[in-house]
Amino acid sequence: MKIVILGTAWPYRGGLAAFNERLAKQFVAEGHEVEVWTFTLQYPSFLFPGKTQFSQEAAPAGLNIRRVIHSCNPLNWLRIGRRLKKEAPDMVISCYWMAFFAPCYGLIQKIAKKNGKTRCIALVHNMIPHEPSILDKLFAPFYVKQTDGFVALSDSVVKDIAKLDKENKPKTFSPHPVYDHYGDKMSKVDACAALGLDAKKRYILFFGLVRAYKGLDWLLEAFGEVKDKLKDLQLIIAGEFYEDEDKYRAQIEASGLKERVIVKNEFVADADLCKYFGAADLIVQPYKSATQSGVTQVAFHFEKPCLVTNVGGLGEIIHDGKMGYACEPKVEAIAESLRDFYQNNRQEAFTEYLREEKKKYEWSKMSNTFYSLEFKV
Repeated sequence: MKIVILGTAWPYRGGLAAFNERLAKQFVAEGHEVEVWTFTLQYPSFLFPGKTQFSQEAAPAGLNIRRVIHSCNPLNWLRIGRRLKKEAPDMVISCYWMAFFAPCYGLIQKIAKKNGKTRCIALVHNMIPHEPSILDKLFAPFYVKQTDGFVALSDSVVKDIAKLDKENKPKTFSPHPVYDHYGDKMSKVDACAALGLDAKKRYILFFGLVRAYKGLDWLLEAFGEVKDKLKDLQLIIAGEFYEDEDKYRAQIEASGLKERVIVKNEFVADADLCKYFGAADLIVQPYKSATQSGVTQVAFHFEKPCLVTNVGGLGEIIHDGKMGYACEPKVEAIAESLRDFYQNNRQEAFTEYLREEKKKYEWSKMSNTFYSLEFKV
């Protein structure tokens, strides 16, 4: 087949770009002709809270990535739609995560599928985002109407799509595959040496962009509750802050954790992921709301147990008490899980279970989900 993926990719950075690139490589490995059409402009700068949208790393090898889509220019959307209509790929996959892109994707799809051949399929990370806005009510229904079928990364997102889909189009859930392209695992001793940390201490890791819904404040409060029982425990916060760092610094100070929290307020390059995950005993995702998280699948790759709150699709992936924790979204539950993990020496048993469990999350299962969608005639 000829497949075109619409969405963020190199030279843009982040988990969504990584996902699209890895999915494209899977399709290529299975013998398809694949192009990734990414943005000339992704977000206007005033809408982007980070330091930069762009990667400092080399382009991924073996992929045909074109920068052709302008997210704010309807004339561009018309041109891209007509181009796809003419080139007639078998499948156009639009990678959707927020309503800002709904008019762009929707109009492109509406025009492209007029050729009678192209199927337009949505790969939906979030249908209703963590931080909803009026745009979700205004734009998302248009996008859903112009889409032929849907693949979501969690069952909760499938249910969100169904709320907007008035035509009962094909939709299915395929769990987020393991991010297996971040290099080899690193031993704790080597990882700590690379980060300048004491390998004799124990470390939990909060990884990724810091936003309010991710519950870092809950984790700090829970850490404060267990700090006296777990005296050699340290917390690493590795990720760029998309909100005020000072309020977290103040919380750290007030909780008596200043000497026990390491803050790396920066976007972590792919080559450095092995260091942070190698140093950590446990990856903690104390989210207040969620659909799914790529951080979990990075943890799977590096075979690190996770502590997640049971919100959205997080609890669908982490089997509570076997490979980590899917606890109630409460500070007390997070604290109790931390105590249990260290006081009962769960790491070895959780890691052993995880090694087997992660085999379920291969990229071939994701690609087969796209092939198996059954469309109405």
